[in-house]
Amino acid sequence: MDMKEIKKLNDEELGLESGRVRRSIFNLHSQVVTEKVKDSSQFGKLHGDLARLLTEVSARRVAKNPVVRKAVAVAQTKTVSKPAGKKAAAKKVKS
Repeated sequence: MDMKEIKKLNDEELGLESGRVRRSIFNLHSQVVTEKVKDSSQFGKLHGDLARLLTEVSARRVAKNPVVRKAVAVAQTKTVSKPAGKKAAAKKVKS
């Protein structure tokens, strides 16, 4: 399922479709346990579909709610400093 198809769905259909994809992922995991999986590439495809569906749900929620929209804008403007890596930590210990 591509984004063009997802954007055409209404909110109720998005919920139903995400539930269907989640069930398909569960069933595929169940098949792994019983060693009946024929096409393991389905994992990536289903997870991608679910991610696209949830992204659209989130985008619609942000568009509808001004409080969430403001929080997202604030979160995007804040910068997060990365923790020092292993090499930087090792240099500090040696010094």
